[in-house]
Amino acid sequence: MLTLVAACSHDAGPNASVGEQVRVVPVPTAPVRPVGPPTPDIAAVSKIMTDAIAANRLPGAVVVVGHSGTVVFRRAFGVRKLAGERGLDGLPAPAEPMTEDTIFDLASLTKPMATATVVMQLFEQGRVRLDDPVQDYLPGFNTANDPRRAEVTVRMLLTHTSGETGDVELKDPWGLAAPDRTEGFRRALTTPLESAPGEQFRYSDINFILLGALIEQVTGEREDVYVEREVFAPLGMTETRYLPVAKACGAHTVTGAAVHWSPTESTECTAGQWDTSLLPRIAPTAWDEENPGEQSRNPDFGHLLRGTVHDTTARRMGGVAGHAGLFSTASDVSIFAQALLDRLAGRPSAFPLQQSTLALMTSPQQPGHGASQLDAANAAAAQGRDPANPLLAERYPAIRGQNLRGFGWDIDTGQSTTRGALFPIGSFGHTGFTGTSLWLDPASDTYVVLLSNAVHTRGSAPISALRGEVATAVAQSLRLYG
Repeated sequence: MLTLVAACSHDAGPNASVGEQVRVVPVPTAPVRPVGPPTPDIAAVSKIMTDAIAANRLPGAVVVVGHSGTVVFRRAFGVRKLAGERGLDGLPAPAEPMTEDTIFDLASLTKPMATATVVMQLFEQGRVRLDDPVQDYLPGFNTANDPRRAEVTVRMLLTHTSGETGDVELKDPWGLAAPDRTEGFRRALTTPLESAPGEQFRYSDINFILLGALIEQVTGEREDVYVEREVFAPLGMTETRYLPVAKACGAHTVTGAAVHWSPTESTECTAGQWDTSLLPRIAPTAWDEENPGEQSRNPDFGHLLRGTVHDTTARRMGGVAGHAGLFSTASDVSIFAQALLDRLAGRPSAFPLQQSTLALMTSPQQPGHGASQLDAANAAAAQGRDPANPLLAERYPAIRGQNLRGFGWDIDTGQSTTRGALFPIGSFGHTGFTGTSLWLDPASDTYVVLLSNAVHTRGSAPISALRGEVATAVAQSLRLYG
């Protein structure tokens, strides 16, 4: 990156003398990093993606498909920043092409890829037992000795059957002027249950905030430090990390709970920090509109989030939480997916769990699950396919009211549209609110990674159906089923 030197003008400041040279630091650019050899096209997938972008459903995306141990499709589509939206310097800038090495805010893919994987490592080590009460690990979860809270187990947190409500209270401006991780944990620990433990499936970020707290209590380390060393490093996932506000270095400034590139403020980088030179490769998500009625209490109000986690709670907690905060590339997510499928199949793999543990993790584990449930769900799905309307909402779950969840993984719930119409129940995956998803099918040895920043397109509809369309097109094009 060049540093330009220009003659001083009246804009140089009141203390500049005539003829003084001032340094003008240009906005950094992102050289494209090669991620692998070209792959053949899957025409049906490319058409779905280009049509969706043309319809303004999302600005762009990167799709990677793996089958039988090989990446068979990898493409970047569209742009990662829309034309006219602000660039790193805060000024309107041209569109930025989407590239295969783009870094995305993974949002809730953090749950299975980071938090649940670490919990299962601790289970393997005998440091966590799945049916132990949560209060055994986090005494602050039940300081009043509430008998209902005493029934909540680690299993229930992992399968979203704890009775917790969706998220902590966010109506007041805690954590906006400056991140407050302690307050985020306190709210997760003390939020009242919405229903009885084990009674029903309700997707809840609180469950995984609590699991993040449990990890830190058991290991004595912050989750970002532990997961990078114990999960991502062994897999060679060098582009996957949390981006804590407090650990940013290089040219940047912190505004409230958000990091921004700065041409004038810079710090030296040391071990354990992340360099803001990554920012040009990170896909921006949405405008920071938290607490719009009280902008003065959110210093970052009205700025574009880029390199700062989109999830409100994770942002207020400083960028590291059990439910959100992870950033990665499609290639790194595919490394994770391939290693997982290899371990499940008994092939050589660096995946940091044993085969038996991973099989447990990716099969139905909600309280009260019986072995016949998966067979019944598979039969219902096989009988209920409608080729003319393959993505009807009532197909998910296959048996109404019968929600199948693994430990951190979705198998068959109302959120399973990512599976598409052909991948069977028994495959599994997860989504992220920003526009990310990963679906894996051990039966056909296939995975589908779709990473986008769909929330960057204001007013666009959710891309749930789009994910399913891509999965169906993959299964059809590779002649896996049907």
